[in-house]
Amino acid sequence: MAVQTIPARIRWAVDVLDVQPDDQVLEIGCGAGAAAELICSRLQSGRLLAIDRSESGVDRTKRRCAEHIAAGRLTVRHIDLATLRVPVKRLDRAFAFNVNLFWVRDCAAEVALLHERISPGGACYLFYEATPPEQVPTVLEKASAALVEGGFRVSVVESKAPAVVGLIARR
Repeated sequence: MAVQTIPARIRWAVDVLDVQPDDQVLEIGCGAGAAAELICSRLQSGRLLAIDRSESGVDRTKRRCAEHIAAGRLTVRHIDLATLRVPVKRLDRAFAFNVNLFWVRDCAAEVALLHERISPGGACYLFYEATPPEQVPTVLEKASAALVEGGFRVSVVESKAPAVVGLIARR
């Protein structure tokens, strides 16, 4: 299998997550599995549940991260956040990269699920590529409002090199 590169924007986002070896993590929209690969390499007793509404995204993540699945660090499911039943009582981190759910429609049920499952001291991270740049204020405003309405405290973080902006929502 050919070595797959991991884009700088994904590396930056995973660094911001600061995953610890025993963390329970939820990835919303795993796509090609680049973030899952990085996160699983940092886990020891922790686990990552990666979900995607796209069957092809799930298949790509499963192929890319087969060794992590075999080791028990990763579970990949074809499901959306609205219908997910989180298999662990508490999550340390949940994150999404370029998932428009949080700013294009009502997502109160999904935010409530995250608020219920993220442990005190844990956080939800939403990352967006800043393209087109004129859309960034709208994305930040709408996603922040949804998270605040769901009981989170929100802060914004921006990358220096890749044009990525992130929201960190803490319980």
